[in-house]
Amino acid sequence: MIRPLTRLSLAAAMSLGIAASAMAAPVTYTVDGSHSFARFSYSHLGLSTQLSNFKSTSGTIVLDQEAKTGSVDITIDTTSVETGNEAFNGHIQGPDFLDTANHPTATFKSTKVNFDGDKPVSVDGDLTIKGVTKQVSFEITGFAAKPHPMLKKEALGADAKTAIKRSEFNAGKFAPGVGDDVTITIAVEALQQ
Repeated sequence: MIRPLTRLSLAAAMSLGIAASAMAAPVTYTVDGSHSFARFSYSHLGLSTQLSNFKSTSGTIVLDQEAKTGSVDITIDTTSVETGNEAFNGHIQGPDFLDTANHPTATFKSTKVNFDGDKPVSVDGDLTIKGVTKQVSFEITGFAAKPHPMLKKEALGADAKTAIKRSEFNAGKFAPGVGDDVTITIAVEALQQ
């Protein structure tokens, strides 16, 4: 009688283990371009903080909260820059700044997602702007993973920020008068594939 119970217990334990590992599988999300925006801000001559954004952001996020792993791959269409002024949009796209004729995208590819408990708190990775790649860390200031109330699909959202020196990306024209320090923030929402 003990042996059949032992076998049954082992079988049940193995089944639970397999089920748990299946539940902990990485989940892939596609960035929702209609609710995901990258923004950048900088000091203009010490007079004001200028805030601009990019209207087109895409990418993929993979997250396994159970295993505390993940990856982030974001592409920003730099030709979609929006400063609030059409002429200035063109100026920012010029060779002194984003040089969108030669570099129409900026990318961020993670190397590590850092967790506190089951929530990601920062993402380290490679940021490429104007063909120059530097390691940065995005601090995650807000995070949620839950069913989308309207689309009835699993979704996640996050707010993240980092700071760079634009001169390190060959975009330092007029620095330091026009601030070299640039804060990049990303508001992202993504839906399970």
